[in-house]
Amino acid sequence: MNGTRSTDALDCTEAAALLHAIADPARLTVIRRLAESPACVCDLQKQVPIALNLLSYHLKVLRAAGLVTSSRRGRWIDYALTPDALEQLHAALPAHRSGRDSPPSVPRHRRVHDRGTGCDP
Repeated sequence: MNGTRSTDALDCTEAAALLHAIADPARLTVIRRLAESPACVCDLQKQVPIALNLLSYHLKVLRAAGLVTSSRRGRWIDYALTPDALEQLHAALPAHRSGRDSPPSVPRHRRVHDRGTGCDP
């Protein structure tokens, strides 16, 4: 995701890539932590107790998705959400229909047997 497109114009492929990037519990935890404030990797490791090389991999995935930025501060690397990260994730989700308290019901046969992507018009 290059950040130059409108978040309203996400196609299904881009939306799926964004959602895939946060589909891992470790990456979702990192996103939630960075939504509070930027953090260095040592602080993130306290929140996500995994090996440093694995945390680095997850941060790389989030950077590649355009959700996280990094900046070097001496020996440390600080991470932060991109300014539009949460808006992009929100845009990747199906649109909320105003005036409805619950999602529309899907017939059981469509839930079980639907082989399409759900992205076709």
